[in-house]
Amino acid sequence: MHFRSRAGKMFDWLNAGLLLLIALSMLFPFVYIFSVSFSSLEDVLQNDLLLWPKRWVTDAYTYILHSDQFLTSFWVTVYVTVVGTAVNMFFTATMAYGLSRPFPGQRAVLFMVVFTLLFQAGLIPTYMVVKETGLMDSLWSLIFPVAINPFNLIVMRQFFLNIPRELQEAAIIDGANTLQVFWRIVLPLSKPALAAFSLFYAVMHWNNYFSAILYINDPAKWPLQVVLRQIVIVDEPNAALQGGQSMMEHPPPPETVQMAAILLTTLPILVLYPFLQKYFVKGVMLGSIKE
Repeated sequence: MHFRSRAGKMFDWLNAGLLLLIALSMLFPFVYIFSVSFSSLEDVLQNDLLLWPKRWVTDAYTYILHSDQFLTSFWVTVYVTVVGTAVNMFFTATMAYGLSRPFPGQRAVLFMVVFTLLFQAGLIPTYMVVKETGLMDSLWSLIFPVAINPFNLIVMRQFFLNIPRELQEAAIIDGANTLQVFWRIVLPLSKPALAAFSLFYAVMHWNNYFSAILYINDPAKWPLQVVLRQIVIVDEPNAALQGGQSMMEHPPPPETVQMAAILLTTLPILVLYPFLQKYFVKGVMLGSIKE
């Protein structure tokens, strides 16, 4: 039987306590946001540190969920996230699979991919490309410029290289072509990597606001993060949530509206993340190790 020393046990307890303290410090902002969003203005002003609502008030959520601007922006964000992630995964997976197979000029193409990791065009050239291609004020301007992340592409290529070549050769002997091998052999064996990078891309699209500020002028096409920026940073919740103020005679205080908007914006990703967490590390680690 293996017995641990007293110093080893003390280290374990200190390590567990430190990790628990870090976890609580990261959880505290969410608890505070939750409490303020369900509190009245009097409770918010009287308490510097509010960890639980004294009187539960849902006016902020009623105000936000009856706002045409917020609901429209929510569905715009859902559309950009779903379609954008599908576009990202299609181009990333197909190009990574192509680069995992030998062909003339492979090194040159791979060099250009790696080159973009070190040197990027910059803001002005990217803006000019989006403008000249007619994507201004279009939701596709939030998708096409970031269709492929070079880092994700390289890691996924390495993942495809780790798949036994014998399986692919056996499928070819049975009469499968390259597309069938990719669809029926490679993709089913790459579920951890596909799930991990889908989460990466989905979070990127969900949190993107800077591109929308540059390329989207129509408020009806604003994603959720731009509306959240108007509510929290610009501090104009009533102006940002057009259509909500008409549903209530007295709008709730801006402080509770801001916290409720933050919580509603963050909640979908928080709900999605636990279902893909087991693939989050597994997919990346398997693709980054050469066997």
